[in-house]
Amino acid sequence: MRVVLIGAEAAAIQVLKRLAEAEHDVVAVLADDAPAAAGAGLGEHAQRLGLPVLDAALVRTPELAGWMTDQEVDLLLNVHSLSIVHGDVVLAPRIGSFNLHPGPLPRYAGLNTVSWAIYNGEPMHGVTLHWMDAGVDTGAVAYRADFPIAIDDSGLSVFTKCVRHGVPLVLRLMEAASSDPPTIPAERQEGERTLYRRRDIPQDGRIEWDRPARRVHDFVRAADFSPFASPWPHPSARLGDRELGIVRTALTGRPCSEAPGTIGEVRGDAATVATADEWLDLVAVAVGGRRRPANEVLTAGKVLEDGA
Repeated sequence: MRVVLIGAEAAAIQVLKRLAEAEHDVVAVLADDAPAAAGAGLGEHAQRLGLPVLDAALVRTPELAGWMTDQEVDLLLNVHSLSIVHGDVVLAPRIGSFNLHPGPLPRYAGLNTVSWAIYNGEPMHGVTLHWMDAGVDTGAVAYRADFPIAIDDSGLSVFTKCVRHGVPLVLRLMEAASSDPPTIPAERQEGERTLYRRRDIPQDGRIEWDRPARRVHDFVRAADFSPFASPWPHPSARLGDRELGIVRTALTGRPCSEAPGTIGEVRGDAATVATADEWLDLVAVAVGGRRRPANEVLTAGKVLEDGA
């Protein structure tokens, strides 16, 4: 199979390695990250394998379609790239173009779907490998895989699960494309569709302490990609004239009757805060962009207000 790979992050790197191991002909790699990105970028991995690395911006141009046709490309694989692919480029490969999406379609289309699923309290999430068309995450589904979201999962851990379950879907596609392309499934998307955009952040990024503890906890862990940068800022709260980012929380299961936002017991590194129904442990906060244990910042009896 002659393949062009567009991508970024761990999933694209793993796909590239597996394509190379299977001796597929990777015609070119278009990396959303810089080719020399500290040993972690897709572009650098491609260069180490001796593969051509092209500017990711080319996917937005019809010129790439003509080049792919000349190169007799069989498949275009888009793996966690944020680039919008030109319609002519989508149509250029002999077999088709496919996108690995870190969310179950059509319910979670667009960006930051991992964070939204956690915020919404979903017990399950998934990944979808779908045919690309002119829309955003609208093409027919080739393969999908679902997995549970645990109560202690963070944004990073769910994203890691997306990679672990998503890469095998690409390998299934490669096997079918190599042996019998007409057998590649094309299941029309049906059901409720929500398209999440880059600028969408729930509650304007603010903690609302009068919500149940589970809802507050879900918001905080949805933004937790530590030690990597989060697509959302940490949910904010105010302590007097200081704005805090709420970095990490833990459920206690202990009911409370104090006013929401009231800081209760401070013990170890954590401090408890009252929500609508239970005490919630605040484990870590951020002050001025610096992460600190909650006990260094919070004092019993003070009141945390909703973020600014």
